[in-house]
Amino acid sequence: MTITPLMPVYPRSPVRPVRGEGVYLYGEQGEKYLDFASGIAVNLLGHGHPVLTGAIQDQAATLIHVSNLYGSPQGEAYAQRLVDLTFADTVFLTNSGAEAVECAIKTARRYHHHHGRPEKHELVTFANAFHGRTLGTISATNQEKLRDGFAPLLPGFTVVPFDDLDAVKAAMGPHTAGFLIEPIQGEGGIRPASPEFMKGLRQLADENDLMLVLDEVQCGFARTGKMFAHEHYGITPDIMAVAKGIGGGFPMGACLATEKAAAGMVVGTHGSTYGGNPLACAAGQAVLDVVANDDFLAHVTRMGERLRGALEQMIPNHDHLFEGVRGMGLILGIKMKSDSRAFVTHLREHGLLTVAAGDNVLRVLPPLVIEDAHVAEFVEKLSEAARQYEVPAAA
Repeated sequence: MTITPLMPVYPRSPVRPVRGEGVYLYGEQGEKYLDFASGIAVNLLGHGHPVLTGAIQDQAATLIHVSNLYGSPQGEAYAQRLVDLTFADTVFLTNSGAEAVECAIKTARRYHHHHGRPEKHELVTFANAFHGRTLGTISATNQEKLRDGFAPLLPGFTVVPFDDLDAVKAAMGPHTAGFLIEPIQGEGGIRPASPEFMKGLRQLADENDLMLVLDEVQCGFARTGKMFAHEHYGITPDIMAVAKGIGGGFPMGACLATEKAAAGMVVGTHGSTYGGNPLACAAGQAVLDVVANDDFLAHVTRMGERLRGALEQMIPNHDHLFEGVRGMGLILGIKMKSDSRAFVTHLREHGLLTVAAGDNVLRVLPPLVIEDAHVAEFVEKLSEAARQYEVPAAA
């Protein structure tokens, strides 16, 4: 037998964390890493945060799971808190971002079905997007690396260029149900949509009774310096998928919707065995206890400006490697002139954890609790690693 016990679908790096503390991870041999990947924007409170770990420990000793066959005081309280914080009137709790997006897609389709328009089932989606790894979410993208070998894909998606309102208008037709978009593309290279584009999508949805569906799985939950990225654009969606940072590391996601958008989501139309279990809700409440306030959001904004400024000051010293910085708050991307994945591997050897993205972008996704000293440490180590880096020869 040659296959590994863990199905070999990940090209796993030599980094093997066994412990985390604050913004640092530690390997099996005691190696120390500054974690500016945060589990791909998940560990927004870092590692071992006392509010989060205490809430999980207390709830685990009380009640972990009972299923959604019964009433859920924990789920109701958490959903009400999300409703109070957002545009939404109702929430479906999931275990992951992909599940949250799946629920969002179903909600958008079911809205039109409920109103006697079952032919309106297609969502306009955007090139280089990433919405998850289920058949539904890979069908919503044009990324061949996600789709290869999984045909036939699900119908109902039309992919157009990102940030191109004219292309959206041209793609609209009698079967269009709405638009599914990341306000800031993560996997696609930390690409924020323009304000004109997001406002244009909102206007098109309003004028044509369509659903504006936002995927804020990566850019939501305080990462941009606001609770949700769409707040930067002065709009609200009809439906929104969130996850990653929502549980601070505990598997959790949510699909939020207005009462209008959720009109078709009645008893029997959707479900989840684990979604919204008491343990997940305790983690979610703990995260909100820390991040859902003006002081914390101001901290994220300040750290984002500090980090971006330091990177922009450093980049001219290594202009053979780097082009510039993009993103918002603490979801930043450094555009590289060569393969970002090779450079991510090099950074690990210097004790830095980052994440590669499309368009040769280095994703910088630190825990939202970083301080000035961590920014300085990151930029110093990044600069030192850049000085020692030899760009691989072209194949």
